[in-house]
Amino acid sequence: QVQLVESGGGLVQAGGSLRLSCAASGRTFSNNAMGWFRQAPGLEREFVAAIRWSGGSTYYADSVKGRFTISRDNAKNTVYLQMSSLKPEDTAVYYCAASLYKYSGNRYDYDYWGQGTQVTVSS
Repeated sequence: QVQLVESGGGLVQAGGSLRLSCAASGRTFSNNAMGWFRQAPGLEREFVAAIRWSGGSTYYADSVKGRFTISRDNAKNTVYLQMSSLKPEDTAVYYCAASLYKYSGNRYDYDYWGQGTQVTVSS
């Protein structure tokens, strides 16, 4: 089992920045990749960014490319999402997820999920 706890959400004005953290515990050594997803009211959960634990390769949804950066600290078993130039359309609950076997943007490839943290961007 892997437990994931997100933190760092909040209210920010458009153009501002936030950094989300995701602390992983449990059988973290078995994870292949970590991802961030988000879900706005009435919409499906969508992919934001992913990173491999080993090697650190990353990729992003087109909607956040150039504005968001995913990173990890292996020693702390923590993944971060640095969000800059935030827009009102970035408002959502942000979820951290762990995949045992895949490295993808498909939410169904992820095996463990955090409880989510709210990000609200005001115009």
